[in-house]
Amino acid sequence: MTPQLIDARHVRNYRVWLKFSDGTEGEIDLGNELYGEVFEPLKDLNQFRQLQIHPELRTLAWPGGADFAPEFLYEKLHPSKSFKTTANSS
Repeated sequence: MTPQLIDARHVRNYRVWLKFSDGTEGEIDLGNELYGEVFEPLKDLNQFRQLQIHPELRTLAWPGGADFAPEFLYEKLHPSKSFKTTANSS
């Protein structure tokens, strides 16, 4: 199950601080992820700073319709964690 994004704040430039429902939190830089038609407007820091948590999708979103999948944000924040659980083979 994908942890839900419960808090997000703009830090500086294209860096954001995120907190997920499982307690995972920290900063990520989204500067290299702003490509494609929907993300181009976010290269303007005034628009990027308007980030919010989408009330239904529980992920990072902006008024113009841009958003990132919560799985992408979670893995970018903490690449060693996985949504899949594995059983120990003894």
